[in-house]
Amino acid sequence: MRDRLILLPGWGLGTAPLEPLAEALRGLDQRLRVQIEPLPPLDSRDPEAWLDELDANLPEDAWLGGWSLGGMLATELAARRGERCSGLLTLASNPRFVAEAQWPAAMPAETFAAFRQGCALDARATLKRFALLCAQGAGEARGLSRQLLGAAPHEQPETLLMGLDLLAALDTRAALQRFVGPQLHLFAGGDALVPAEAAGALLNLLPDVEIGLLETASHAFVLERPHEVAAAIQAFLHEAGDD
Repeated sequence: MRDRLILLPGWGLGTAPLEPLAEALRGLDQRLRVQIEPLPPLDSRDPEAWLDELDANLPEDAWLGGWSLGGMLATELAARRGERCSGLLTLASNPRFVAEAQWPAAMPAETFAAFRQGCALDARATLKRFALLCAQGAGEARGLSRQLLGAAPHEQPETLLMGLDLLAALDTRAALQRFVGPQLHLFAGGDALVPAEAAGALLNLLPDVEIGLLETASHAFVLERPHEVAAAIQAFLHEAGDD
C-alpha cells in the first residue's frame, strides 16, 4: 500500500470539515500520510485549468480522494494520471452534480440554477443555507451546520460562483470508467444534496468497484461521523494494498 492520501475539500466550506477525518485516519495507521489540499483559488470555470493546477502541485503515486466537489476533481485527476495514481476514493460525491436525462439521480437543474442565482445576490446567506443543507439528515443537524459555517473561509462571491460553475460543468462518468485503479465511493442515505440513489446508479455504471452507503448520515458525514468513515477507508486501503 502506498502510504500517502491526498484529500480535496468541497465547495465553499474550506478544509476544516475534513480535519477530523484526517486525524481519525492517522490514528488508525500512523504510517499513512494524510494531506488535505485546499482547492486552488482560480479565476476560471474551465475544469481543465483546475486539473492542470492540481496536477502541477500534488505529489504523484498517492491515493486521491475528496468530499463532494473535491471528489469530482480527484476523479478527473486520477483518470488523467492513470498508473501514477495509487487509487481513488470519493465521499458524498456525485459523478454529475446537476441532473440530466441520462443521470437523474442528482440535483434538479432548476434547483441548482436558483441556488446559483441566490449566491450571486447574497453569497453569505447562500453559504449559510448550504451549510444547513450539508447537515440535513444528521442527528444534530443545527450544531453540525454551525460547525461547518463557523470554520468556512471568507471567500469572495466571484470565487464561490466560479466554484458553482465548475460543479455544474463536471461530469466524471467517463473518468470513473477510464481509471482502472482501486476505487471506493461512499454515499449518505440522508444526503440533501447528492441523492442516495446515486449510489445505485454508480454501481450500475461501475459494477466492479467498492460502493458504500451510510444509511442515516448527512452530506457532511466526513465531519458528522469521521471515525466510521475512517474505518471504512482504512479497510479499503489495506484490502487494495493486499491485491
